[in-house]
Amino acid sequence: MTALPLWLRSGRVQIGLVLLAVVTFCALFAPFLAPNDPNEQNLLATLLPPMWMTGADPAYPLGSDSLGRCILSRLIYGARVALTVAFFASLGAMILGAVLAHVAGYFGGWVDWLIGRVVDIWLSFPPVILSLILMVGLGTGLQNVILAIILVDWTRFCRVLRSDVMVVARRDYVAAARLLGFSHWRTITREIAPATWPLLITLLSLEMGVAVVVEAILSFVGMSVGADTPAWGQMIADARQDLYLAPWTLIAPILAVFATVFAFNILGDGLRRSLDTRLTQTERA
Repeated sequence: MTALPLWLRSGRVQIGLVLLAVVTFCALFAPFLAPNDPNEQNLLATLLPPMWMTGADPAYPLGSDSLGRCILSRLIYGARVALTVAFFASLGAMILGAVLAHVAGYFGGWVDWLIGRVVDIWLSFPPVILSLILMVGLGTGLQNVILAIILVDWTRFCRVLRSDVMVVARRDYVAAARLLGFSHWRTITREIAPATWPLLITLLSLEMGVAVVVEAILSFVGMSVGADTPAWGQMIADARQDLYLAPWTLIAPILAVFATVFAFNILGDGLRRSLDTRLTQTERA
């Protein structure tokens, strides 16, 4: 029997993958899993409790909100928005940040100074405030949410990865590649980039959790997707007025955000511990 890869043996990675598999399954098969239309309103069945409480309706397993919409159905469909933003926004921020980090770390000098100053200026703005400002200019919509997160969070990748690139660029095999006549592009892509992949993958996983939170904040203030698209932050905003009458309407989306972010974070931590050879050698010692 083929042994599992080292990174897949980590308990943290396994827990994170299982949780993300559940969320992804819900997002992909939402039309088949949701018991009701997430936008269907039933004003005769408002604020129904979950099925384990007195007065529940089996048609609404997790109860209903103030407009009689099924909470479970909205949670399932909300996973689509959260994972779409998490994947595409994080991937875009990773690509932009990684390219600039490799350019800055490899060439150094004035190139590194210029990119470093841009990063410093960009980081001087609070991320959430900057996201809100960008959304005001871009307008609402899923694509604009993804673009706003990319424009804000690329600096996370650039700042952290740049240091790793600088260390790798000074290694002997990189100098040997340059002496053999490798072009700058080939040196970066063939010699430096592969050595930074473990850190990059870890940062990508952690950024996905950040993207889920940012999207929830934007949808909470009504600057993400439209009202006809279920989103977890939107559910939290709608549940505030009924907090004391029906606390489950608020708890359910909060737990969904928490579980998804926890999955990305524990996956990222597990990957960091498994893929970073320095940490692996320290733990063995």
